Amino acid sequence: MYMGRLILILGGARSGKSSFAVTQAKKLSSGQSGVVYVATAFALDEEMRKRIERHKKRRPASWKTIEERKDISKILAKLGKASIVIVDCLTILISNLLLSGEKEAATLKKIKEFFKTLKKRNLTTLIVSNEVGMGIVPENRLGRNFRDIAGQTNQIVAKLADEVYLLEAGIPVKIKG
Repeated sequence: MYMGRLILILGGARSGKSSFAVTQAKKLSSGQSGVVYVATAFALDEEMRKRIERHKKRRPASWKTIEERKDISKILAKLGKASIVIVDCLTILISNLLLSGEKEAATLKKIKEFFKTLKKRNLTTLIVSNEVGMGIVPENRLGRNFRDIAGQTNQIVAKLADEVYLLEAGIPVKIKG
């Protein structure tokens, strides 16, 4: 039985994670359709709206986009005949879940089950996530909880992943696979 591939792409803010994921998906798809881009961000202000627009311009029009802020179970039902999936961005998904009142344990469980299920499907999944554990300690409890859950989630996904890349200043460094 074929198992899907999970590729985790980590990095700091503006490190080139999303661009790298799109480039990898283009290479893997060989110009064919069947790529699904799962966008977890939403625009609360003008700066974020512009950032989302820049991300949209990077991807081919033939790619299907699923905008899902927090209900990851809906994503699986919408994938259709995808062969490649980009989830951008895991840490924004975590933030959305926490801000909606989701408990830490439930968040971790949902995300772990989601990626285990994806791994069982015959597709390649590229997961974009922020490496948040290398900066300063957040001053408030919510910030510290977010950092801790993001770090734990990245570890869970890295264990499941076939390949893991760390982006530094736009340069991908393969750290697993």
